[in-house]
Amino acid sequence: MSLSLKELSKKEELFVSGHRLCAGCGAGTAIRQIMLATEDPVVIVNATGCLSVSTASYPYTSWKVSWVHSAFENAAATISGIEAAYKSLQRQGKIKEKIKFIVLAGDGGTYDIGLQALSGALERGHSFLYICYNNEAYMNTGIQRSGATPLGAATTTTPAGKLSFGKSDFRKDLTGIIAAHNIPYVAQTTPAHWRDLMTKVKKALALEGPTFINVLAPCQRGWRNEMAISLKLAKLAADSCYWPLYEVENGEWRLNYKPRTKIPVTEWLKPQGRFKHLFTEPKNQEVLERLQASTDLEWERLLKRCVPNNSAEPLTAVEKVS
Repeated sequence: MSLSLKELSKKEELFVSGHRLCAGCGAGTAIRQIMLATEDPVVIVNATGCLSVSTASYPYTSWKVSWVHSAFENAAATISGIEAAYKSLQRQGKIKEKIKFIVLAGDGGTYDIGLQALSGALERGHSFLYICYNNEAYMNTGIQRSGATPLGAATTTTPAGKLSFGKSDFRKDLTGIIAAHNIPYVAQTTPAHWRDLMTKVKKALALEGPTFINVLAPCQRGWRNEMAISLKLAKLAADSCYWPLYEVENGEWRLNYKPRTKIPVTEWLKPQGRFKHLFTEPKNQEVLERLQASTDLEWERLLKRCVPNNSAEPLTAVEKVS
């Protein structure tokens, strides 16, 4: 199906209203786009987290597809078993239809406690798409820091105060770690860049073997931002090059978006209350400088890895978020 708004408006919604996700939740917007990008019948495995508890509280559900709940740490193992059973039934001639498999998990269940199961599933070569809706902390259990939490962010386990400036470590480069598994397709994107996100989902689902997409999904509760600007924050993350949009297809790195003007990372940080202390305490200026230096270094490294891509131009007005 064409990724035109006119055509998408006619497509059946597979992730429907009535869920209990917070207003301004970036994950909810991302999941709606992901489900609109699917074509074949799909089976969803949803790790414990904001998404599972908010969209499938018995006897209610927002899912119009086959949906399986798993624990935080074993979503990749669960999808491996389901996919293996499907292939066995195919070989026996008991299933003829084409079915795709998708994991949806937060950064806590992906960057940290689910990484071992994910790495094993990727190595074994199971055919599924793993999507991390990355809100950069364990939001569902109380906004504790995760491996995805940025340097300097205040969380309930890395509080900012007289003795601390927030999280003392840089985030983990999970997308790079997954790319090192040499799987067919790996990508980064945001729900603010809906066409980029949906194109990547369609591309990943069309491939055989394991694929992975890391989606930055703003959480107004944990990021302490105004509800109405969540998607704007996602766009600022890309425009500051804190969260570059790129893909790795069969080992070839490709940049999907290069902002006309690379904005300072502080423009992404300022609207978020979790970074407020970095601007109100002069002693924390060094943390801001470290964040900018790290962002610049990672951006330059990415540019060197990516093949020339004439399509990596600033997005059109259709993609803009007001």
